[in-house]
Amino acid sequence: MQRKAYVTGVAALLAALLAGCTSGSDGGDTTDSANSDNAGTATAAAEPGRYRNLPEPCGAVGEDTLDSLLPGLQQIADEEQREQAYQGKPTLTYDNDRKVGCRWKVESSSATDHLFVDFERVVSYDNTVSDDDQAQELFAGKQEAADLPEPTPTETITETATDDGTESPSGTATPSATTTPQGAPSGTPSGTSSPTGPTSSATPTALQPRVLDDLADEAFLDDELSSSGSTAKQRTVTVAFRTSNVIVTIEYEEQPATVGVVPDSKEMQDRARKLAAQLADSLAE
Repeated sequence: MQRKAYVTGVAALLAALLAGCTSGSDGGDTTDSANSDNAGTATAAAEPGRYRNLPEPCGAVGEDTLDSLLPGLQQIADEEQREQAYQGKPTLTYDNDRKVGCRWKVESSSATDHLFVDFERVVSYDNTVSDDDQAQELFAGKQEAADLPEPTPTETITETATDDGTESPSGTATPSATTTPQGAPSGTPSGTSSPTGPTSSATPTALQPRVLDDLADEAFLDDELSSSGSTAKQRTVTVAFRTSNVIVTIEYEEQPATVGVVPDSKEMQDRARKLAAQLADSLAE
């Protein structure tokens, strides 16, 4: 009788162990199924920006371009000093993959010129926001801070034919209000008259701060003339543009050596825009 009781107890223990193994197997299937459902609903990360690094800023501007922007370079007699002036001075940065810049300052017999070039690579830390979208938001804030004026209405001349088939003189033409296109070329276009609204006496309407439609993904130009009294006036032309997740800023300043001389707005804008186009092309390569 004792032997039979022992056998019965062993059988009960084995049955309990088998039941436990079966229950564990079912639990594992439930966990795998839950993980599968979660994976299906996970949010895909936003795409990274096109650029992973930045160019060497002091080497980004060629010598011919520096000669144009900084005429005093060629007036430096000492060869070693001239070479150092061409090299520029890199700005202090703690992450060369995120933000770099370079400065040049050159004095000539007629003026002192400054050039600053800044590159910023934008990286989004939000998985739902792409690097490009983050850069676009930052650039929008930069453009808003520039406080660009609204496009100024101008009068265009509508020519009408006379009885003999010739066009009437501009003095008898009918004016109609139009808006100067953003990013229009320098100078007053042929067939247009001066704007009727108030403008800066130092900067014609076509050279006013404005959005540039023909540069990179988006761009703008700012032009400021200092109002210092007894010293020569300094003009600062800024061109900023964004291409994908990189924002580039160019600041070009000139202060004449003679009081009363005003730096030429068109000339400085043309030089700064040409440099901006070159940098945009180099980034696109």
